[in-house]
Amino acid sequence: MEQPARLVSYSAMQPTGLPHMGNYLGALQNWVKLQEQYDCIYCVADLHSLTVRQDARQLRKRSREVFILYLAMGVDPERSLVYCQSAVPAHAELAWILNCYAYMGELNRMTQFKEKSQKNTDNINAGLFTYPVLMAADILLYGANIVPIGDDQRQHLEICRDIAERFNNLYGEVFVVPEPYFGEAGSRVMGLQEPEKKMSKSDSANENNIVYLLDTPDVIINKFKRAVTDSGSEIKYSPNDKPGISNLLSIYCAVTGESIDATEAMFDGKGYGYFKLAVGEAVVERARPIRQKFEELGKDKAYIDDLMARHTERTYALAKRILGKVKRKVGLLS
Repeated sequence: MEQPARLVSYSAMQPTGLPHMGNYLGALQNWVKLQEQYDCIYCVADLHSLTVRQDARQLRKRSREVFILYLAMGVDPERSLVYCQSAVPAHAELAWILNCYAYMGELNRMTQFKEKSQKNTDNINAGLFTYPVLMAADILLYGANIVPIGDDQRQHLEICRDIAERFNNLYGEVFVVPEPYFGEAGSRVMGLQEPEKKMSKSDSANENNIVYLLDTPDVIINKFKRAVTDSGSEIKYSPNDKPGISNLLSIYCAVTGESIDATEAMFDGKGYGYFKLAVGEAVVERARPIRQKFEELGKDKAYIDDLMARHTERTYALAKRILGKVKRKVGLLS
């Protein structure tokens, strides 16, 4: 008997900086698990990165590194597609068409545009404004049924669904209307120096605030030794009263699988210094196989080049089917 087709999951990350433990524990480890149930497509979203001025050589380097890091984290290139967004021109082509089906009012309501405009007052460009339309094109090109997202991307997926439904109402069932996928709750990792704020690449001015997946063991340990703690000496989970220790407890439990209660009992009376070192060592062990695999794959240039070429070809073949259908519907020559 023929097996039913699996649903499609679409995930993407910008290569503006390498992922940190917050990205990994909060989302990326769940992306990898989805391969068991879905046909997964993983995108290095370099076109999205251009809304902020980039160093060209650095962007190319980071794009390749993120591609390799997907593999190092556990993305299986025999089961899933991994590709770089700009290598498939259909993204930009569909984005232009969808721009003509998106409304200024709905784009004006995007909170991310407002927030990023405040941070980049000298570069409020049109790409920043129409960013959600390119994101919609990314998703709709591949008939994605689900899109793993966090709360900060709810609005973007909602506008993607609105555009797809608007287009379908005009031209028939062209697009699959994607559903958000929240899945297993990931850990919310806060900054080591600012435990009241989520760990973020945009706060890279303070490198001790962020633990990157590819940091060396010594760097990771030193960052945790410098982590901000709270008054007193009790290792107790209480986000309001003890945000620093609560964050370290969350990280330790996320990387070891221990419960909060068991961890509190384990470190009862041990002191902050001892506990911070233990958290750092646990993170080192969790990141070690990823870093080792990344270094191993990075040395095999021929393999990565070949993989990128083959996956780009397969991805383009998928994208052009839906793009061709869209172009016919709106009256463009194929």
